[in-house]
Amino acid sequence: MEHVILLNESGEARGLADKRTVHTDATPLHLAFSCYIFDAAGRFLISQRALHKKTWPGIWTNSVCGHPQEGEPIVDAVHRRAAFELGITLKTVRLVLPAFRYRAELHGVVENEMCPVFHATADSDPRPHPDEVAATRWLPWSDFVRDVKAAPDAYSPWCGQQIEQLTALGPTPDGWPSGDPALLPPAAHTAVR
Repeated sequence: MEHVILLNESGEARGLADKRTVHTDATPLHLAFSCYIFDAAGRFLISQRALHKKTWPGIWTNSVCGHPQEGEPIVDAVHRRAAFELGITLKTVRLVLPAFRYRAELHGVVENEMCPVFHATADSDPRPHPDEVAATRWLPWSDFVRDVKAAPDAYSPWCGQQIEQLTALGPTPDGWPSGDPALLPPAAHTAVR
């Protein structure tokens, strides 16, 4: 069973919940991550969520998102989900927004996450898992930022909020400074037992 790590308001783990049942109209706060993947040419990989997903079906978003499992280092979770959802082996992964948090609702389903954001690189094209991803495409970062600002409803709300914070770090993703791991939610540092 894949699960989510439930959090209190301080970001400390307070238990586990089944991922299949946790997302409702009253989704509890839990730990997640978002990752933005770039290739050697500096292009960004955008993904469209599978059309049958419970949360935000068919919506375009950042490259990959997911939930660390009990005892799993969050960077390992980023690698695991990129391989599973996109069929990509990441070359590098680095933290850029350690303290990102959001709450959003669509069609009665709520997302409620402390969601550190990562920058990653890859040198292969995706082979998306159809249960997770409907489509992908590579595009220049500046085009992606422009598109999200022009049509925010076509993109996940967390992605729109993350873009605001990411662009504040600088116009070139390779130049974004690394985030301070000390600012991660405490649950991202410790295993739940």
